[in-house]
Amino acid sequence: MDQFVSSFTNRIDAKGRVSVPASFRTVLAKDGLDGIYCYPSLDAPALDAGGQRLVDKINSLVEDIAPYSDERDQLATALFGTSEILSIDQDGRTILPERLREHAGITSHITFVGLGEKFQLWEPKRFETHLAEARDKVRDLRKLLGAGRRGSGGAEGTRE
Repeated sequence: MDQFVSSFTNRIDAKGRVSVPASFRTVLAKDGLDGIYCYPSLDAPALDAGGQRLVDKINSLVEDIAPYSDERDQLATALFGTSEILSIDQDGRTILPERLREHAGITSHITFVGLGEKFQLWEPKRFETHLAEARDKVRDLRKLLGAGRRGSGGAEGTRE
């Protein structure tokens, strides 16, 4: 399965257009959505984006909540009510609406960050800070997980 990987920083022109990385366009094209599904991230000063797999995942999340409940309506509002489907022109560019750029603090440059099934759009300096924090958390998690491992010389799980 194709994944969004790596990160790319591109300039936004005066009309709000930005080139979508070619590798991301390839994944989007294979994913079956004509454009980019994009909405303000619920937990970061960034934008979440992707193709049909992302839309399907969001639909599944919403459908798992009781119909007509406040929680379902709130999640649908947060994820569908603030979303845009951004078209990609023949030159591989998209126009990022002002309200989405404002949420992420994006002005002149934007960083595309692959997250596997989806990607995020960040203001480059904010992404640098986020990446440093993520690396620190992963290091701490790795240390915690590594502390619980047994040495390779143990005789765990042996049977007679």
